Order: sequence, then structure tokens, then C-alpha cells
Amino acid sequence: MTDLDEVITRVHREEWARMVATLARRFGDLDIAEEMTAEAFATAIERWPGDGVPPNPGAWLTTTAHRKAIDRRRREARREDKHREALMLSGTSEPLGAIDDDRLRLVFTCCHPALAVEARVALTLRLVGGLTVAEIAHAFLVQETTMGRRITRAKAKIKAAKIPYGVPLREDLPARVTGVLTVLYLIFNEGYLASNPEKEAVRGDLTAEAIRLSRLLRDLMPADGEVVGLLALMLLTEARRAARVSASGQLVTLDEQDRGAWDRELIAEGHALVRARLACGQAPGRYQILAAINALHTDARDVRATDWSQVIALYDQLIHVDPSPVVRLNRAIAVAEFDGPEVALAEVDGLPLEGYHAYHATRAELLRRLGRSEESRAAYDRAIGLAGNTAETAYLTRRRDQLSGP
Repeated sequence: MTDLDEVITRVHREEWARMVATLARRFGDLDIAEEMTAEAFATAIERWPGDGVPPNPGAWLTTTAHRKAIDRRRREARREDKHREALMLSGTSEPLGAIDDDRLRLVFTCCHPALAVEARVALTLRLVGGLTVAEIAHAFLVQETTMGRRITRAKAKIKAAKIPYGVPLREDLPARVTGVLTVLYLIFNEGYLASNPEKEAVRGDLTAEAIRLSRLLRDLMPADGEVVGLLALMLLTEARRAARVSASGQLVTLDEQDRGAWDRELIAEGHALVRARLACGQAPGRYQILAAINALHTDARDVRATDWSQVIALYDQLIHVDPSPVVRLNRAIAVAEFDGPEVALAEVDGLPLEGYHAYHATRAELLRRLGRSEESRAAYDRAIGLAGNTAETAYLTRRRDQLSGP
């Protein structure tokens, strides 16, 4: 990568969300905000090799995007409609408490209740999280073309319904927080195990940003148990990041990780949040239960010392909240440790997750433990074909190649 490429990549990572947020507030149209930001970066790629990188690349890009947006608005025929949309932005919306963070504001703005939850989450991941359509499709376990159509329909609905992009009122936040939590969780997951083989296996920039926004959200809504639960879940998961990829670039599974490399400060903070939620006596939601499961993992000195019966009990509780096939798959992994691989395989087989690499990877490991090498190898092949993460692919390939037999 050339020096210029590195500068543009760094500025893109640092400035993209801020520019989109600024333009969205100024022009009241996320389509324009995203397109003009992209055009500004395209202009930089065209001009900077000859003109040189400006002293303040972010300001140059913002000014360029702003001018392009103005030019586009001037060319549009439906001036009156656009004028009415702009008037919506000058309403009585008040700021999100004492927090002044463009990205968090934009997440809340995109998570408008007029859109279906999946549509608002997908749109926000694209415009605010900076995830590609392929990465978002991977998060939702759907085809890239399906996700592309979903995002397009969401944008079309926003335009047709003239949904304003003003910052929501404080009383509007509870209606939007579910979508916001989902967005932050999926951004974190993409960083924790990146689905794009052309990017780093673990993207610390995404996990750090998701945690930062979750901390701000907790300050904004400290009484919301799921907000606290999501922050705890992220902290306990992030604590293990340094031990998750080997020096050779292979994924290191939980049972093989060096627990001495885990971040004890993050673990202590996450455990404190989990205990506080348990002490409040309220029925926990999805993120609180997942945080409690991760608290058990990070509390054990090794895999054998893990309280697997309690892990399974928590997954049983989670199934009542989220009866998805992925939750059942993860529960079966815990069952394998407590009741054995045969019992777990019976629970895994038949789950509607044929397009999910982790489903085939789990089957491969269970079949391996049962001595069914040929079937295990086929499952590994299927998992490798579906996995996009380079570290995970390397790990699965090694495990497959270690199988005995033809």
C-alpha cells in the first residue's frame, strides 16, 4: 500500500461517519450524505496524487462533499419538496442529553420506528458503521443481493414517507434503543471476527468504536438493563481479543487460549456490570443473559473448570427471549461439554443453518470427537467454503488436515 493509499484509508476510517452525520443534518437526506461523501473521497483519489495531500485532509473532504451536495441540490427539479424536508430539520428536536457525539446521534436518527427493525439496522450499519453490503448480509445470514434490496427499499421508504432526519426527542429514545443496540452489537461482532477475507481477521477499530458508543449510550440511559448488558458483553468479549489469533494467523478457540493474556481490567469491569444487573432483580434481556454467559467463561481458570450446567441453564433462559437457530447452536456447543458430543450432535442436526459456516464447523468438531472422520472432513470443507475470516479459515483447514484416514 502506498503512502497516499494509507492516508486515504486512515482518513476514511476517521472521517467517514462524521462527514455523513454533518451532511445528513445539513441537507436532511442520508442518500445525499452518503453519496457526496463517497464522491469527495473519489475526488481525493483523483486529485491528491498530482496536487498533493492537503494539510487538513478531513476539512478538505468535508468542504468538497458539502459543495458537491449543494450543487446536487441546485440541480434537482423538485425544489419545493426538498425545501419542506429541510424545514423538518429546524423543528424542536433537543440534543441527546449532555452527549455531543455525531455518530451516536446519527445511529439514533437512522433507527426510526417507521422502518422495520431489520431495515433500520441494515441501513444504519451501512451509513454509520461503514460496513459493506456483503458484511451486513453476513451478519443477517442472508445473500448479499437480498440485503442490497432491503437497504434500497429502506431508503425508498424514507424518501416516500419524508421521514425527517432531525435528532429525536429524549422521549423518543426508548422506541429506538432496540435498533441502536442491535447496530452496536453487529458492528462489534464484525470487528471481533471480520467476515471480509481482504481485511484483518480481528478489527480493533470496530470493536473499540462499538464499546465507545456503548459507554456513551450507558451514560445516556443508565437505567436500561439491556444497554448495561450490551456494554458488559462487549467488555468481556473484548478482554479475550489478544489471545484469539496466533502468531501464525490462526484462530485460537476458547479451550486453547492463553488466559493469562486476557485483559483483567476489562473482565473486572464487565463482571461488575453483570453483578449490578443481577442485583436489581429485574428479568434480564438478551444482552444481559449473553453477558452472564461470558462472565462464567471469563471467571473459570480453564475450560474444564467452567460451570457448563449453569451455561446451559442461561442458554435455556435465552431461548425464551430469542429462540433463534443460532442460539440453539451455541447452546449445543455447551451441551457437548456437559453431556457429550453425541447428545449435542442430535440437537445440532436439523437446525436451519445450512448457509452458516459456524453450523458446519460445529458439526465437524462434534463428528471428529465421535470418530466419524469422513463426515467430519466433509463438514470442515463446507465450513471452509463459507467462512470469510482468514484466521478462522486457517484454523478450520488445520483441523481438517489433522484428521486421520483417507
